[in-house]
Amino acid sequence: MRAIDPVLKDLTASLADVNMVVALCDAQARMVGRYGGGRQLLERLDNINFAPGFDASERAAGTNGVGTALAGRGPIYLAGREHFADCLQPFTCAGAPVRDPLSGRIEAVLDLTCLRGDGDPAMLRLVRQAARDIEARLLEQATERERALLAAYQRACGEAGGAGGRPQRSQVLPGRGPEGGSLGRIDLAVLREKAEELLASPQRTLDEVVLPGGRVVALLRRQVMGAAGETGAVVEARVIGGPSLRHAGLTVPAESAPLTVPLAPPSTVTRRAGTPPAPPHAGPPSLPTAAASPAPTVVGPQPRTRAGTDGNGSGPGSADGWVLLVGEPGVGRLAVLARKRLELLHDASVHIGTTLDVTRTAEELVEVAVPRFADFVVVDLPDSVLLGEEPGPLGGDTQLRRVAAGTVREELPVYGVGDPVRYVRSTPQVRCLETGTPVLEPVLADAEGWIAQDPARFGQAIAKGIHSLITVPLRARGTILGVASFYRSEKPAPFEDDDLSLAHELAGRAAICIDNARRYTREHNTALALQRSLLPRGRPEPTAVEVACRYLPAQAGVGGDWFDVIPLSGARVALVVGDVVGHGLHAAATMGRLRTAVHNFCALDLQPDELLTQLDDLVGGLDRGEGWAMEPSYPDSGIAGATCLYAVYDPVSRRCTLTRAGHPQPAVVGPDGTAEFVDLPPGPPLGLGGMPFETVELELAEGSQLVLYTDGLVEDRVRDIDIGLDKLRAVLACADRAPEDTCEAVLDALLPARPKDDVALLVARTHALAPERVAEWEWPRDPAIVSSCRAAVTEQLAAWGLDELAFTTELIASELVTNAIRHASGPVRLRLLRDRALICEVSDGSSTSPRLRRARSTDEGGRGLFLVAQLTERWGTRYTMDGKVIWTEQPLP
Repeated sequence: MRAIDPVLKDLTASLADVNMVVALCDAQARMVGRYGGGRQLLERLDNINFAPGFDASERAAGTNGVGTALAGRGPIYLAGREHFADCLQPFTCAGAPVRDPLSGRIEAVLDLTCLRGDGDPAMLRLVRQAARDIEARLLEQATERERALLAAYQRACGEAGGAGGRPQRSQVLPGRGPEGGSLGRIDLAVLREKAEELLASPQRTLDEVVLPGGRVVALLRRQVMGAAGETGAVVEARVIGGPSLRHAGLTVPAESAPLTVPLAPPSTVTRRAGTPPAPPHAGPPSLPTAAASPAPTVVGPQPRTRAGTDGNGSGPGSADGWVLLVGEPGVGRLAVLARKRLELLHDASVHIGTTLDVTRTAEELVEVAVPRFADFVVVDLPDSVLLGEEPGPLGGDTQLRRVAAGTVREELPVYGVGDPVRYVRSTPQVRCLETGTPVLEPVLADAEGWIAQDPARFGQAIAKGIHSLITVPLRARGTILGVASFYRSEKPAPFEDDDLSLAHELAGRAAICIDNARRYTREHNTALALQRSLLPRGRPEPTAVEVACRYLPAQAGVGGDWFDVIPLSGARVALVVGDVVGHGLHAAATMGRLRTAVHNFCALDLQPDELLTQLDDLVGGLDRGEGWAMEPSYPDSGIAGATCLYAVYDPVSRRCTLTRAGHPQPAVVGPDGTAEFVDLPPGPPLGLGGMPFETVELELAEGSQLVLYTDGLVEDRVRDIDIGLDKLRAVLACADRAPEDTCEAVLDALLPARPKDDVALLVARTHALAPERVAEWEWPRDPAIVSSCRAAVTEQLAAWGLDELAFTTELIASELVTNAIRHASGPVRLRLLRDRALICEVSDGSSTSPRLRRARSTDEGGRGLFLVAQLTERWGTRYTMDGKVIWTEQPLP
């Protein structure tokens, strides 16, 4: 309460002009006090017993600011109907827990409550800041015990050091000796950290610290007892062999009773690895660095003069030292900073790896580490990892790419994000990659290998404050994916072994997430490559239509959407759009099988409804696994569901025949810009069977646009299909727009930023074959008309300027007409079309298809169709409602 009262008084005063109540509850959500607020608000709160003694826990009062903040262990803002209880819905509240800064335990809950109309989200910021202020005061109170120990230490030093019981004073500035020797801020930070380790270790009383330049500082821990019986320790420091350091200190009041400071004998003393031997007078060698967290509250330098001892308290004479720390071993700031490291690891586990994107995961590592752990962090990865591939051996010859960087100062001279980075072999980064172990460079000014990377730029970085480095390999599942580098510039303390372990843990967690994202990227790219390889390559250019098409994979991965434009006989064209349910490789492979089947059925010139019937039977067979030797590890090889829309457009008659199987209805945009959806019976999805597919035949004006699409364009989880169709109609209602422009307009208007389903879109603007490019005749079944047929063909080709094709076309037409007269029934029709090829069609009333034979040398017949096949580029048969058509195509000169 001593810590809370001043904060609540300030908070209540700041809310004097606002009708708002400040409530204080204990760790069990029972209200302890209520402050401020207007009369009307207080009366309404009294009516619901929201007063001291009220139990605001979620169990008793439902959802409210106090109970929810306690249950969620974090700040919360609730307004109106977000409250569970009806009696609380007229109010708005913001609550925040107050924690013990040493243990992290919740000691109280602070709450701001007002009427719902007066609510403001800024209340959350106010209550959070008030909780932080209380925690800061609690931390200050925790140091009172240490201050008592310091007073006892000062009194004892004053009694031993001179008359009047006061410590000696010096006018020399802190950290600077009388002969010009100095300790910089980094040196003092190093000493404080080593003193924290010594204070936290109950078995050690003496340590040595070697500073840059060969200076050695001795640290001595002494036991001390305060006036109220508090027991603790102080850590003194003295430069060995250098000038004596005197520091201005606090004056002990004369009325304070002096206390003796018993000197604990040195116990175990050893030397740190790599530390040069101390001078002969330096006393015992130093201890190894303890693997402990940072230590108690740092106390400003205090003088100590002790008669009858030297600077180490171990010999006669007099020398000056100063006190660095005072407190109880293992408590104070040690616990605070240890908890901060645990919180950092917790935040890393929550915030790193939220997406399956390699670059974003690297950025999340940087965001977690800056500025809480380091002042400057960079992540370098090879391009192969960014592409989802397996990285090869990484070393000095490997080019990396800077994927993410974060710094507290923008002017630091470093490589930018996206820049290629090739480290030289002497750098810590290469040593880290080649050995697979983290590398610590506590003093970068002495790290010549790091500076060799770019002496000018990296020297400038040191001049601007970068002084310490930890570089860690990003290792996951036995593979090194890259390297993360942590630098310090603003924080004066260099990195140490504890920081090395923390950096290794952070990088390890990030590496697993990066590897997961890399594997996902590889699978996504593989499925996308398969999908695109199965879709049409290049843009078809039939005369009948002008086509524009788009395929956009979903954010979650490629699916089974597909489209196709297939030339048919007689200058016609088939437009197909289909959708296989699901995502991934299985959906893409199934799509490829269906697309191949549609091509094969189109080669047979089936009617649209017959084609879908054949496709339906095929999908049903695949679902039943017919013809498959199923492995136990692949229990589900069928198709979860598939839809298809099939349309055939004839540029001669300008008629379009459409049918669909469970697919969204197509749209037709007239030349005047009117857009309507075709009233086409939906039919069942493919594979269900049992129902015939119905067709609709339209006559389209030249310049009309036929729009085919999959359901991902107009429907998703948050948008109903009717809303999507209305929006699509509005976008399509535009005259004189090219198909490419139509595609862009539709996708811009209907496609979300992160589509949940893949989308296939096909826009075809129709053209008509001009009457002067079509010639048609009809004759009775009389052998005498064959000569007339040859003459008509020769005359028409001469009119078209195709005399080079006259002989072969005359022979083809003569053979086909003769076969129709001999083997078919009804009148014989002959039609010539001048399209991208010369098309010759002969139709009759028979449904019997001719068969190509290879006549033997003794056969008198059977060579007619063989000659036709040799003289043409393509030929075939298609069936009509009243017979069949045999057609041929010859390339134009």
